Amino acid sequence: MRPDDVALLRVPSSPTLHGDILLVEVSEPDPANNRYRAAVQRIPLDGGPPRPWTWGHRDTAPTLSPDGRWIAFLRSYDDKHRAQLHVMPSDGGEARCLTELPLGVDGAPVWAPDSRRILCATRIPEAGRYGTATDEWPDAPEPDAEAPRRITRMDYRFDDIGYVVDRHARLVVVDVDGAFDTPDAPLPEPVELTDGRCDVFDATWTPDGAHVVFVAARDLGAEETDCHDIYTVSAAGGGAPVLLARPTSWASLPVVTGDGTVVYIAPEHEGGGNAEAENAGLWAVTFLSNQAGTPRRMTDVETVDCETLVGRPVVTEAGIAVAVRNRGAIELRVVPADASGATLDELPLLVGAKGSVRSVTTDGRRVVAVVSTPDSPGEVVLVQDGEATTLTSFADPIRATGLRPLVELNGTAPDGYPVHGWLMLPPGPGPHPVLLHIHGGPHMYHGWGFFDEAQVYAAAGYAVVLPNPRGSSGYGQKHGMAIVRKMATVDVDDILATLDAALARPECDADRVGVMGGSYGGFMTSWLAAHHGDRFQAAWSERAVNAWDSFTGVSDIGWFFTDMYVGPDVAEQRRLSPLTYADQIRIPFAVVHSEHDLRCPFEQAQRMFVALRQSGVDAEMLVFPGEGHELTRSGGPRHRVQRFRAVLDWWSRYLKTG
Repeated sequence: MRPDDVALLRVPSSPTLHGDILLVEVSEPDPANNRYRAAVQRIPLDGGPPRPWTWGHRDTAPTLSPDGRWIAFLRSYDDKHRAQLHVMPSDGGEARCLTELPLGVDGAPVWAPDSRRILCATRIPEAGRYGTATDEWPDAPEPDAEAPRRITRMDYRFDDIGYVVDRHARLVVVDVDGAFDTPDAPLPEPVELTDGRCDVFDATWTPDGAHVVFVAARDLGAEETDCHDIYTVSAAGGGAPVLLARPTSWASLPVVTGDGTVVYIAPEHEGGGNAEAENAGLWAVTFLSNQAGTPRRMTDVETVDCETLVGRPVVTEAGIAVAVRNRGAIELRVVPADASGATLDELPLLVGAKGSVRSVTTDGRRVVAVVSTPDSPGEVVLVQDGEATTLTSFADPIRATGLRPLVELNGTAPDGYPVHGWLMLPPGPGPHPVLLHIHGGPHMYHGWGFFDEAQVYAAAGYAVVLPNPRGSSGYGQKHGMAIVRKMATVDVDDILATLDAALARPECDADRVGVMGGSYGGFMTSWLAAHHGDRFQAAWSERAVNAWDSFTGVSDIGWFFTDMYVGPDVAEQRRLSPLTYADQIRIPFAVVHSEHDLRCPFEQAQRMFVALRQSGVDAEMLVFPGEGHELTRSGGPRHRVQRFRAVLDWWSRYLKTG
């Protein structure tokens, strides 16, 4: 895979199934026009070729109504306009736009059980902001001419969104009944269920359609907090939210089963305190007569770590199907409805072994999942009667470029702890120059899913080492918690031990090794360059945390994340900051950052770059305008291509491949 091959990536998501209709969103980067295209496609259940179902500029998040008559989806007409809710008949016909919300619809629409109402989230801006006018000033001001913001709390902005304190997400219900009676039928008036005092998200319906269950900040955002509660509110509007469950930290993705049980994902309800590194479990709580029962953890604390990025768990005939992290795989496993503390081995595997489930849906009996593998960003897989059948071949164009397989690496850290990771080798016998690539998080993982970065680097002649050190997820809670307030200890040992396992192979050249990574991986790249620089010829540190003391005050999560992983003591924060040791770095060093990154703000790069230059290091800084923390995954397609070219240029200078 070459940098320009980003344009060949076709990624399915958001499957929805009813009867013989299976629809998915398919998105494609368009570097030439610097945009992402997306459309809804129908996937034949008999394995026939997919065919387009919509033809919009960007059509996303399709969902079929429970009776199968309607398809709701989001459509953006061009790059300047926000996505609005559209509905079309499932047997064909024109789609109709049903909302004119100022900031569009925020997240996938959710049908009510009656197939008549649709639940959406939207951000309602304060008057005079984000293109809206005020009574005093009838012309909407340009962004730089808006009134000053009065900030009184720490949770006032979020990466890839910006300010949220003046446009909190709230829930609205859109009644589609009558919207298709005549061509000029009036648009339905959205009914607001929440008042915008704080962000609300992950909303769903109760089976009778009378209530909505959602997640919001603790005490509906009365004070800044990184904790969440689960609430229910009347779907008719005008009612006050009622508390349903209160985890000790975050919660997400509630689902209401047929008997009224609310199932959701959260780390803990008692104890806790290190939520970023704790295993997320599946929980259940009953809700009867406006009174919540006692939450029950359905899955084992140590062995089961639920993945929230896949989306909501789904209710099947056999139980609750939920995505679980397991040694680099994201597997879809079934949790029995009456489970209590079920271990990983007790949960039947549906799909995802040596792969990564990206999204899932069900009609109760059949399950459809989008599964990524080392040679595919995602294919649609039907699971029926215990058999998994791949229905698509969206990855054929990118496979034709000559993708490389993953090889598992196993080794031993100095304290005897087993380490695990992957190696991707380029064609040919080698020995090849080596790139040690460290993931972010730190409670994330390298895994079996498609990784465009490794493919691009391997195609250019580099052996790519992908470690999952202590602190990563998917290896048990103790593994993930091992570096809480102990960063740059055993994680360093594990990373270097995994590298040593790769360098023991004849295909890898131990005299030509570079280190790179983003976010936590950028932090670790900077740390290794300062403390183990003799092992590397150069470093590429991207969107890094370089100074914990300033990160605390400038990152959108710094006000709680630093304390969680490093602690409140400023002296300790500085001791664990790579910036403190910038004068120990001697190898060529690339500082790479996005200008609009709010997770690891740009000042983290600027401080490191200046310190390196003052120390006489051969340092460069590469700055991407208009991008946030997610540049490498969802940034502008043109920037993604340009970044790949810059990476390869950097390593061609310091790790020559031929």
